[in-house]
Formats: sequence, structure tokens, C-alpha cells
Amino acid sequence: MIDSSANIPKQREGNQTDVIEFVDCETRQKAHELFLLAKSRLKDVSNWHTFSGPGSSKFTLTDAKGNPLYRMAEKEDHFYIDLPAPGTIAGDGLDWVQIVNIDDVENANAEAEYIAITVRPVANPRHPDKETAHFFGHGSTNTFIVERYLNHVSAATHGRNETTNTKNTGIYDTIRNTIIALTSRAGISGPQWKALVKGLLS
Repeated sequence: MIDSSANIPKQREGNQTDVIEFVDCETRQKAHELFLLAKSRLKDVSNWHTFSGPGSSKFTLTDAKGNPLYRMAEKEDHFYIDLPAPGTIAGDGLDWVQIVNIDDVENANAEAEYIAITVRPVANPRHPDKETAHFFGHGSTNTFIVERYLNHVSAATHGRNETTNTKNTGIYDTIRNTIIALTSRAGISGPQWKALVKGLLS
């Protein structure tokens, strides 16, 4: 049996978060159709705020130089997050990540199929010589998974090794990153990811 969880990095330090939503369909065919819809939404990063609803952070897919892309996400693409909060100086007011892996297993006739996208905080690609431009450090990851098992479909996000980004950052970014990371651990990011995974399946 295929195992989507193999795409989630091992937890070694810091915090971890897991948010998951399930939908049961009447038939396997309907589940496959929902899986395809949710999969396309997951790859449509620049519209995540639309799927998440009002009050969501805004996400924009970019190339390796930080220029917006108008297509589905691919491995090694970047995207930035425009949080409803003060941004980083290093990120030009934004938090940046890179897609480091996409594992896509699609088979309507199999008992299971999934897509997993893993991202990692990185430097602002518009200033690649600068430090990591995100409130979590470079060692942190987030893995987004949409999966069908028989007639059940799920969408989830799994944060791993979530440590505050205070290495080689200026005073402002150090304070900002600490505050955002602490509020994230206190559950502020939970509603964002909950809204997204529900939106992917709705």
C-alpha cells in the first residue's frame, strides 16, 4: 500500500503541528473526482486565500527570482505568504518558502492515491544573499497532503521542526519573527491551515 506519510520529514527539534480534514463520499468514483479537484486546488497556490475564505493570508507563486507565476506549482518554485501582520525586512514585508518536493501518485483504480507538497523557509529570492525570510528557520518544513483512500478523501498540513528564525537576522526581524512564531505555536496559524484544508475539499 502507498504511504503518503513517508513524505513528512522526521520531527527532530522545535514544534510540530498537524491539521487534517476528512470527507466521506458515496462511491469511490466520486471520491476520485473530489481528489482531483482538491489536488488541483492544492497546486493552485496563488488562489489558496480564495479557498480559505475571508481573513486568510495571501499566497503568491513565484519563480526563482521572485517573479509571479501564473500556473500550477512545480518543484523548486517559490511562493510568498503575505500575513495579516507586520512582515520581515529581509522578505520585503513577506515570508518566503520554496517547494522542495512534490510526490504525486494518481490512480483511480487503486485503493489509494495522493499528492504531497513539502515546503521549506528560504531567503527572499529577490535578495538571495540575505538570511532566511520567514518567521520559522530554514530547518522547518510544512507538508501539504491531499489523499484518497477508497471513498474517503482527506486534506492535511503537517509542520515539522518549527524553530524560530533568529539566526543572522536584524533586531527588527528577530523580534518580529519571535512574536509571530510564538503566536503561531499558540494556535494562531491553526485557523489558517484549518480553513485551507476545508476549502480544498469543499
